[in-house]
Amino acid sequence: MRKIGLYGGSFDPVHHGHLLAAQAALEAIGLDRIIFIPAARSPFKPDKQPGPDHARVRMLEMAVQNRKDMEVDQSEILRGGISYTIDTVQHIRERFTGAELHYIIGADQCGGLPKWKDAERLRSLTHFAVIPRPGILDARLPDGFQGTVLTGHMINISSTGIRGRIRRQQSIQWLVPPEIESFIRTNRLYL
Repeated sequence: MRKIGLYGGSFDPVHHGHLLAAQAALEAIGLDRIIFIPAARSPFKPDKQPGPDHARVRMLEMAVQNRKDMEVDQSEILRGGISYTIDTVQHIRERFTGAELHYIIGADQCGGLPKWKDAERLRSLTHFAVIPRPGILDARLPDGFQGTVLTGHMINISSTGIRGRIRRQQSIQWLVPPEIESFIRTNRLYL
């Protein structure tokens, strides 16, 4: 049975922390593939519009272009509006019939899983891969949710921090892959 990892988020911009978490999930769970799914708009930040869709997609594509085990899926952006995990999981389930799905989330999201849209159905369709976060000691999944807490390769980098550094005209070298840094500078993103 194929094991597919789903990694949703704003990826505004994608950075080494995202990529290392994906690698940790591949290794810890034995995933065959990771699908990065940039959100149109997060249900947790409904009033916050992320950066331009085309730029976020392009940066993700550049970040995974040399990986046969990683890809970018634009279904949430094409669907528009609020991006709900249940809709995406059902879409991927149709695409990969019979595959075992593992949705990658941050430890800070574990406690809120029962409040996600159609949580009962979601927990029957996917396992969760939990990314530890600094300062969050309890990364356990709520009762009824199955999954794995990832270890290794975790670093504390945030897209918010990267955008702030860009606005302050500070270096983002080492925080993002070189081609992403170049793309951000060339397209004057986040200024």
